[in-house]
Amino acid sequence: MRPATGKRTRRRLTDRPEFWGFLFICPWLFGFLFLTAGPMLASLYLSFQRYDLASSKFVGFENYRRLFTEDPLFWKSLKNTLFYAIVTVPLGIAGSLGIALLLNQPMKGQRLFRTCFYLPSLVPAVAASLIWQWIFNSDNGILNSGLHLIGLPGPQWLQDERFTPWAFVLMSLWGVGGARMVIFLAGLQGISESYYEAAKLDGAGTWVCFRRVTLPLLSPVMFFNLVLGVIGSFQVFTNAYVMTGGGPNNSSLFYALYLFRNAFLYLKLGKASAMAWVLFAILLVLTFVQFRTSKRWVHYEGGDK
Repeated sequence: MRPATGKRTRRRLTDRPEFWGFLFICPWLFGFLFLTAGPMLASLYLSFQRYDLASSKFVGFENYRRLFTEDPLFWKSLKNTLFYAIVTVPLGIAGSLGIALLLNQPMKGQRLFRTCFYLPSLVPAVAASLIWQWIFNSDNGILNSGLHLIGLPGPQWLQDERFTPWAFVLMSLWGVGGARMVIFLAGLQGISESYYEAAKLDGAGTWVCFRRVTLPLLSPVMFFNLVLGVIGSFQVFTNAYVMTGGGPNNSSLFYALYLFRNAFLYLKLGKASAMAWVLFAILLVLTFVQFRTSKRWVHYEGGDK
């Protein structure tokens, strides 16, 4: 053995594990700084500017003030988006959970059924919008044709402002068999059968097992889907852009669509940036409220919240 010299040997840089860790995350850091954080900071700067690609002038909070006091379409688009979120998020969660419960039952052709329910979520948004535009056609659409068969009058889904918001609500159910259903299905398969066996020994029926066992143990998954569902519902854009362009009478002018108009049609990039940060603030507040209220209804298997 060599005698101890009392001097610490210097390790080469490539021998340090933190060097390799930093090296491997460099591509992500580059993408985050230049493709995410950078544009966000730029949009924050532009929100205080009157910027139209040709000229730029600092106006402070003028863009925000005009949004809240001088722009009725801002409030119209926010109202449309809130209605869409309030209706579609609960329906989407309930529909996804219902389908997941059905597909979790042991039956023949289980994989085939799961694939069939998941396939609609793979259809591109533009293609799905064109399909639903034909379904909602007031003259020869399949939906009105089915209503006529049972003696009900078919409304003008995309031409009457009373029915246009509900048309987009119906269309949102197209994707209930997508990612949320898969997440619910994974959550259901993670629940141990011992809980159901213990409940049945105590005389619990199917409904009691669902209410007292399935829902509490599935509440973290429901909370996850709720947060993502609210965020996603505020970003609806493609369907309205392709099918109605925001009409009729701005009844389908959603927030993201109005932001797009200001940025790329009217070239009011300062105003559009302000709208983006208002949307960020709204989603931040809603997410914070959901996290605070989750302590009352989200239950974790270990008992910790």
